[in-house]
Amino acid sequence: MDIMTSLKNQIIGKNIRIVFPEGNEPRVVQAASLLARENMLKPILIGSIEEVQAAAGTYSLEGCEIIDPKHYNKLDEMVTELVAVRKGKVTEEQARELVLNVNYFGTMLVHMGLAAGLVSGAIHSTGDTVRPALQIIKTKPGISKTFGYFAMLRGDERYIFADCAINPNPSSSDLAEFAIESARVARMFDIEPKVALLSFSTKGSAKTEETKKVTEAMEILNGMELDFDYDGELQFDAAFVPAVAKTKVKDSKVAGQANVFVFPDLNSGNIGYKIAQRLGGFEAVGPILAGLNKPVNDLSRGCSPEDVYGTAIITANQTLL
Repeated sequence: MDIMTSLKNQIIGKNIRIVFPEGNEPRVVQAASLLARENMLKPILIGSIEEVQAAAGTYSLEGCEIIDPKHYNKLDEMVTELVAVRKGKVTEEQARELVLNVNYFGTMLVHMGLAAGLVSGAIHSTGDTVRPALQIIKTKPGISKTFGYFAMLRGDERYIFADCAINPNPSSSDLAEFAIESARVARMFDIEPKVALLSFSTKGSAKTEETKKVTEAMEILNGMELDFDYDGELQFDAAFVPAVAKTKVKDSKVAGQANVFVFPDLNSGNIGYKIAQRLGGFEAVGPILAGLNKPVNDLSRGCSPEDVYGTAIITANQTLL
């Protein structure tokens, strides 16, 4: 069974409510129409009825809910809640203006339990999508930063690459958090995690401030009770190639068989996934945001309806974790 079929089977018929703030964008509405028709989830499209219908064209809106922020009957309640959650950082007047922004409105629906997750970014920047989530939904207890991972798929091969999207220079504690959360999300993709903390050094073959950060992340993980295998610092070949692992790392449960890769910085993570995608022929699914209390995912502005569809299915699955 391919991974997308497996993910669909997890959510079909469960009526998980996913909000799409960009209800005036045809690619988004086309994907929502298909998701509703297949009974994959309950799409909530934000915008006026006229805007959404125009974006839908010939696509059916049956099974989709349309909410116009300007005429929402719980708007006063939403304003009050936004003032409370921002703890004095916005006035009531400012909050009333913010909730008319579709991304803030959609994020508030998630925060208030009226939707389970959010997908945006087809016509908005990453900041426009992520900022409301960080301000309102916030990160999980024990997680200081959200990060972006990719599921790298090729035939029967499945890997997780993190962080490839958000944090330019994560600390050792950040890397430890990324390892824990990446292991958790790997299981959503039917991957039993073996986590490698990557470096240009393997087990002290070089000692620099960059490698020290990775070894300190390992020390943090070693002080915790975890239900997955991990190791570091490892060069990619030591993490992935059994023959190299036998030469460089002995008695490791991860070296030579890693399937979750935590990169030491955004430079290496972003470059690494694109090399695998462009030269290795892997499908790069993501970036998928991890670490938030409730799932919010960011689309590329060059996304296709198929991309929106797949991201929504992943987002719905994240609600089950």
